[in-house]
Amino acid sequence: QVQLVESGGGSVQAGGSLRLSCAASGSAYSIYYMGSMGWFRQAPGKEREGVAAIEHDGTTNYADSVKGRFTISQNNAKNTLYLQMNSLKPEDTAMYYCAGSSTVVRGTLNQYEYNYWGQGTQVTVSS
Repeated sequence: QVQLVESGGGSVQAGGSLRLSCAASGSAYSIYYMGSMGWFRQAPGKEREGVAAIEHDGTTNYADSVKGRFTISQNNAKNTLYLQMNSLKPEDTAMYYCAGSSTVVRGTLNQYEYNYWGQGTQVTVSS
């Protein structure tokens, strides 16, 4: 089993930056060989959407809405996932979730392909 815990959310003005972290614990083998890790977000009244994903080999995938502003990365042990968010906009306001997939190997932004989820961290961007 794998547990994911997000941190780093908060309130920031438009144009500011935040760095989210996701700490993975549990089976070291499962964590290291996770096929894909991703960040998702859900704003009130909206569907959860994929923001960024990273494959085991470091290949990344981003939603068009965050390309050039957000960067997903992992530490070498692959037990901590990061999301650096720059040039934040009010429309980035949402609960952000970390997710892991043991079933796919590509960096998918499809939430239904992820089987491990954190509890979320709130990001609020004011104009």
